[in-house]
Amino acid sequence: MFYQLLKYVLLGPLLRLLFRPRIEGLEHVPEEGAAIVAGNHLSFSDHFLMPAILPRRITFLAKQEYFTGPGLKGRLTAAFFRAVGQIPVDRSNREAGGAAIAEGLKVLARDELLGIYPEGTRSHDGRLYKGRVGVAVMALRAEVPVVPCAMVGTFEIQPPGRRLPRPGRVTIRFGEPLDFSRYAGMDGERAVLRAVTDEIMYEVLRLSGQEYVDRYAGEVKAEQEAARKTQR
Repeated sequence: MFYQLLKYVLLGPLLRLLFRPRIEGLEHVPEEGAAIVAGNHLSFSDHFLMPAILPRRITFLAKQEYFTGPGLKGRLTAAFFRAVGQIPVDRSNREAGGAAIAEGLKVLARDELLGIYPEGTRSHDGRLYKGRVGVAVMALRAEVPVVPCAMVGTFEIQPPGRRLPRPGRVTIRFGEPLDFSRYAGMDGERAVLRAVTDEIMYEVLRLSGQEYVDRYAGEVKAEQEAARKTQR
């Protein structure tokens, strides 16, 4: 109920007014049945804009930090994400990643839309980074299509570190669903998972026009943070 209230009464109309989202390829999102929407992640605003424009409800795997932040802001953020049915994901280790996959598969088993950012974190510089293979595991195990999605312009309206977005025009672009049925039963093959993930990321790259970095964003962020600490 709260999801629908936000979408159609409180947040959705405001987002459409401020950001005038241009939607391309919406016909590629299935009207019914399970599917994964896999997109780039440039801004905190991504969490709100895509659900606001999709006719169907979409459930995202959201990082656990959104549910455990300190103070009043942390409690409000956690309450919001829980109210709209988003799923906390612990990214600390492989076992935690397995739990996230299990939660995502539950969403797909209900014939719903699952949203995921294969990069695993927001891009800190606007570039597209290497995808993690969890999206491939879920696509193969659930035997569902993957719809690539590109958010364009959200980095400019709210880059990392900016508390509130500035008004601006954004584009949300969906590509044709990707069918990986040829890999049925091969979700345990590392090379297959890497190939599926890279195919998804290539389509996101084609839709977004970003510069691609063949490294994990989290690793690059950690290196840059370590370098800053060394320079102090």
